[in-house]
Amino acid sequence: MAIYNILLFFLLFCQLGLKITSSDEQETPKHTLQEAYNVLGIKPNPDGSLTREIRIPMVNATPDIEPTSTTQIALSKDIPLNPSTKTFIRLYKPLKPTKNSKIPLIIYLHGGDFVLFSAKTVIFHEFCNQISAQFPAVVASVEYRLAPEHRLPAAYDDAMDAIMWARKQAVFVNGGDAWIKLVDFSRVFLLGSSAGGNIVYHAALRALNLNLSPIKIKGLIMNQPYFGGVHRTKSEIRLREDAYIPLYVNDLLWTFALPKNASRDHVFSNPLMIRRSSYNLGKIRRLPRVMMKGDEGDPLVDRAKLLVKLLKSNRVQVVSIFNKGGYHGIELTNATAPPAQALYDAMKNFILTSR
Repeated sequence: MAIYNILLFFLLFCQLGLKITSSDEQETPKHTLQEAYNVLGIKPNPDGSLTREIRIPMVNATPDIEPTSTTQIALSKDIPLNPSTKTFIRLYKPLKPTKNSKIPLIIYLHGGDFVLFSAKTVIFHEFCNQISAQFPAVVASVEYRLAPEHRLPAAYDDAMDAIMWARKQAVFVNGGDAWIKLVDFSRVFLLGSSAGGNIVYHAALRALNLNLSPIKIKGLIMNQPYFGGVHRTKSEIRLREDAYIPLYVNDLLWTFALPKNASRDHVFSNPLMIRRSSYNLGKIRRLPRVMMKGDEGDPLVDRAKLLVKLLKSNRVQVVSIFNKGGYHGIELTNATAPPAQALYDAMKNFILTSR
């Protein structure tokens, strides 16, 4: 529990910050960039990089059964993804896989607003342990590059590397990773939380351009996806003083994540701007089944609802779950608490019914 207390301290620390004036004049008092830096625990460096001072603990993979452990439910190991970008995959498999049957592959993209955290961060490690054991599934958690050192679309490129890694494993299954032999490659899912949900959406659109055979992406799961825009939504205004992702911090994070000089109406941030991009509505109509989960206590919830509306209007099959209350990252504060278990159950049902 000490680990989760550290996370709660980090989240509550956000309450100490105030807000920077944003594009909508009626919203908030003026606040300084330094206040936003303090809330995030970061310092900008002259070369454009960041020094990240607040760190939720990272943990090593657990590739072997730990004889003295009473809580171990999955095995994990780190494998290289792209040596030129220094990315990797943390691969998970259930401690007790289902006998005589293949299980899905879930490619997971962690949260952190494109700027923070890692596949090694304990909250995401425990999340992947749970979904690997409970579904059951093999989980490939992607260590993607962070902004502003690597602005978008770098994270999308890394997600595509992971999708192509999965295809290569399917083609060369006899010579691939031993854990992959558990996988049914006709049941691949992309799962992302927060920034990871944004990455899932854009990677899925990119993947439509490629021949991925023999793998088949059967569904996308976006949990509290991180999207934005110049004009504020009602939930952003209502929750502009949010303890977890206040609006002024959001604005700063987008300046780090987006290509230089891009506004929050860039399609990477605002998917409703599709007509201004290289995407097209015909491509959206080819997306697989989607699960969208949001919480009314999350400032980003209206962005998720707008994307659901766009998808449904283009005949994409969408399962949407919008819970009362809650907050951004609610399932991560305790991997075995009721909000987390409700999410696991909903995702498992989505996967089982995606045929």
